[in-house]
Amino acid sequence: MGRRKVEIKRIENKSSRQVTFSKRRKGLIEKARQLSILCESSIAVVAVSGSGKLYDSASGDNMSKIIDRYEIHHADELKALDLAEKIRNYLPHKELLEIVQSKLEESNVDNVSVDSLISMEEQLETALSVIRAKKTELMMEDMKSLQEREKLLIEENQILASQVGKKTFLVIEGDRGMSRENGSGNKVPETLSLLK
Repeated sequence: MGRRKVEIKRIENKSSRQVTFSKRRKGLIEKARQLSILCESSIAVVAVSGSGKLYDSASGDNMSKIIDRYEIHHADELKALDLAEKIRNYLPHKELLEIVQSKLEESNVDNVSVDSLISMEEQLETALSVIRAKKTELMMEDMKSLQEREKLLIEENQILASQVGKKTFLVIEGDRGMSRENGSGNKVPETLSLLK
């Protein structure tokens, strides 16, 4: 009697779901351990059950070393996620600037608390970071399109140069005195390719 193929869908029975999670979690951790041994690699497995309980396992290195390496390797992505989270928590830029302007008008300056000023400063710094990131993104896109255009122009230039290089031109140098003369005193025309 062989194994039957299990259809991958949510298990409706809660106790069956918990048993399956426990068995498959143990199997996953065992496979990760085996892969770590076979390939001399560091592997971390993190699983969160339906009830919110956290299970983790690390092979090769300890969990904190693996997570530190992950954070270093994906620092830009994590920074972008953090920035996106901050953006969601703050007001749109126009509203933010209007609030700052209204709070900093001379009549209201005395009524603004330090906490409020710190909050506004953080929001302005975040807005500025978003604007700078967008500016950098647009500049990189422009630079990429210019590089692509440059590549096309170089290719076109090479095609034209090869077409011109196939032809030879008669160059008669008269007044400069650089041409050779034959025995009868007549100047001999020289043929030169346009590109050497």
